[in-house]
Amino acid sequence: MSGVSPSEAPLAVFGGTFNPVHYGHLRSALELVEKLDLAQLRLMPSAAPPHREAPACSARHRAAMVALAVAGEPRLVCDERELQRPGPSYTYDSLAELRGELGPRRSLCMVMGGDAVAGLDGWYRWRELLELAHVIVIARPGWNLPRDGAVARWLLRHRLDAAGDLRAAPAGGVLVEELRPLDISSTEIRRLLATGRSARYLMPQVVLDYIEDNALYR
Repeated sequence: MSGVSPSEAPLAVFGGTFNPVHYGHLRSALELVEKLDLAQLRLMPSAAPPHREAPACSARHRAAMVALAVAGEPRLVCDERELQRPGPSYTYDSLAELRGELGPRRSLCMVMGGDAVAGLDGWYRWRELLELAHVIVIARPGWNLPRDGAVARWLLRHRLDAAGDLRAAPAGGVLVEELRPLDISSTEIRRLLATGRSARYLMPQVVLDYIEDNALYR
């Protein structure tokens, strides 16, 4: 640990549909908090994802499951801001809100999966994301960054060398972090539940209880 106080350590946000949240999401989030000495990581359910069809499970249910999953870990928090905003859930808008709340000097980081990087140039105002935050890319062993095109040039220009660089500026850099993979997917979980099989041990029991109590994914 670096000894940086929580008020000075970077704050990160990890967006996604979390449909439903599972141990793969949660373990990656916790590893990032500890590896990068983050003050907090906020899991932010997307209410209306702009790049895919809206999940059949409502944003309210998905956010409730995230909140239950992180209730025992103070370094992880469910951020419901995208549920309060009409229209597509653009990451740029959420980062702009967070930057306004944190002020201009606090280090803010956006976490994204390595598989999402290749399509980053299709995101709303993607080139402006680094004006608001750093980007942390979660890489899996054996995974490669894009090697050509606009995103590859963007990565090369803004790549950070070490986690400590996140504190040197409030925004503007891209850090690639390799994490141990947990081979769990929300698609797999939904398939299990839809066919009446158990998803136990793939997610916190409290989340599975919520799914059963609300008859989700049947």
